[in-house]
Amino acid sequence: MDYKVLVTTSGIGPRLGEITKYTNKSLVRVGKKPALSYVIEAYPVDTPFVITIGYFGEHVRDFLTLTYPERNFTFVTIDTFVGDGSSLGYSMLQASEHLQCPFIFHAADTIVKDTILPPTENWIGVYKGDDASPYASLSVLGGGKLVFNEKGAINFDYIHIGLVGIFEYESYWSELQKLYDKNPNDQSLNDCKVLAKMMDKGSKFSTTLFPEWYDTGNAAALGRARTHIADHFDNLDKLEESIFLFDTFVIKFFHDEKIVAERVARAKSLEGLVPKIEGVKRNFYRYSYAKGRTYADVATPATFGYFLQWSKKNLWKEVHEVDDETFKKVCLDFYLEKTKKRVAQFHAMNNLEDEAHVINGEAVPTIATMLEMVDFNWLANAPQYQFHGDFILDNTIKTAEGFTLIDWRHNFGGLLVSGDRYYDLAKLNHNLTVNHEIVSANNFSIVVEADNVVTCDILRKNNLVECQSILFDFIASEGLDGNRVKLLTSIAWLNMSPLHHKPYDQFLYYFSKLHLWQALRNLQ
Repeated sequence: MDYKVLVTTSGIGPRLGEITKYTNKSLVRVGKKPALSYVIEAYPVDTPFVITIGYFGEHVRDFLTLTYPERNFTFVTIDTFVGDGSSLGYSMLQASEHLQCPFIFHAADTIVKDTILPPTENWIGVYKGDDASPYASLSVLGGGKLVFNEKGAINFDYIHIGLVGIFEYESYWSELQKLYDKNPNDQSLNDCKVLAKMMDKGSKFSTTLFPEWYDTGNAAALGRARTHIADHFDNLDKLEESIFLFDTFVIKFFHDEKIVAERVARAKSLEGLVPKIEGVKRNFYRYSYAKGRTYADVATPATFGYFLQWSKKNLWKEVHEVDDETFKKVCLDFYLEKTKKRVAQFHAMNNLEDEAHVINGEAVPTIATMLEMVDFNWLANAPQYQFHGDFILDNTIKTAEGFTLIDWRHNFGGLLVSGDRYYDLAKLNHNLTVNHEIVSANNFSIVVEADNVVTCDILRKNNLVECQSILFDFIASEGLDGNRVKLLTSIAWLNMSPLHHKPYDQFLYYFSKLHLWQALRNLQ
């Protein structure tokens, strides 16, 4: 039968807290993809969708048109999606002119695994759960009569999951309009109230049980979904950016459109080393999927030397985007001024002062003292090289032909072509000590005691320890300075500290302090 699917993405997603600070709730990553993708892909390719958009609505529109150009989307902009006059019911009414046919309402935060049947009759999607505190629920009375319960009901039969098939669409829109006209400012107006009215007037509804259902609309449920959905992958989430993996392509999101534009521009200069860009939409870009294994998963001492030689031949080529004096100023700002800002950011976020500490039994002075000890003029006096910018094993794909680099940095201090080869080496050294798998598994420790006594440690794989030794042998053989790499590594950790979750941010801060102090002593 012919039908459409209504997906409402216009709300702000307040139950997700800061997770939706920079994008729409439907674009929060769950497994390899955003929640919205699991909704769209639950239906045949020729299914027409009506999508309501409001909060970061341009993100939703751009993501869908970039990711699914073959699908049929009608977008409806909701003028009031927060505060007085806003409600799920109001958003639905705004889309009603496009839904004068049987339709399915599928909440953007509802993921199911079973087949969704067309609305050849009225049905309500339900789940057999034992906790309805965040959800509306249904009770089955004598004769099979269905009754909706408010959130938090103790006695109920099913949880209402936000998935409904509407065959009697004319009745649905009529009852919704009456409810809205009665109280336009009722922010609780939703599908449940309309369905209850329809049932009161004789409409029949069946329940469709979904044994596997995941809610992504609140932080706790999102955590459960990320744990149980089979295609999850390890990634250190950041609020302002996301990565989504599909079968033949990858979508990257950045809240800052400039980063996207510069990433795409840099892909041209790194052509042959990075995947092909397939499309761009303001905050998103799409590139072809590199077939292979993440080098972080397969790196061994036996292949690591070859990887370094490949990088020397293909990536680290001398370039001259600006004159040497300008480049030195760029490096000075990148290493010194940015570090000062990031340290201040970390202190402000954690209500800390810059103090001396005893870290792992070693007396470490304040960060300000140590930065005064760094010869930044020497550190910034570097030749210009083509660069990656986030040169870690997790951003390298081992392919049948060699290697493909992903997630390249958008610029180096504003430069798109030239960077510091030492920075790439420092990032690689960082990753051989601290990598995504270790952090995701919480295989690190940080204890801050009274009197500024700190203990921090991290578990390391033996093969990565051996690879690190090979890295410093390579650095020496190329006539480069290993102490310079170690110094930049500690500075990189310091810069990373305010960008990550707790307690990883605390670990990075104190771990970087210790290693900065050790690097400075080695240079004396």
